[in-house]
Amino acid sequence: MEKPRSIAKIVGPTLIVMVFSEMRFWNPTLYDTQIAPLIYLNGMILFVAGLAIITQHHIWVYGWQTLVTIIGYAFMLIGLLRMLFPEIQKTAFKNDSSIMILEVVLILIGVFLTWKAYSPIKK
Repeated sequence: MEKPRSIAKIVGPTLIVMVFSEMRFWNPTLYDTQIAPLIYLNGMILFVAGLAIITQHHIWVYGWQTLVTIIGYAFMLIGLLRMLFPEIQKTAFKNDSSIMILEVVLILIGVFLTWKAYSPIKK
């Protein structure tokens, strides 16, 4: 039980801050001038973070711990796509209102993981 909590202590707050800082109303010009090397670097960081999560936490149970595993796989997949196809990522991303829904969901997942990680353990 300690491993999922320790990973969630990192992933939860990071997800909140990362997604909030990329939101259109906070940073509206962030994606205006994307360049392929930065997309590639972002992909490499996401891939390594996802791989680190999966190697330390590969749990498929009925509970919140599975969410940590799913996030690890999602980071790996998104990172891999950004590394292999940075030009597609550059042209395909539109920071519009439909993305706002996904961003809110990701922030809520980050809040949930943070809450689970820092709440007292019930015995």
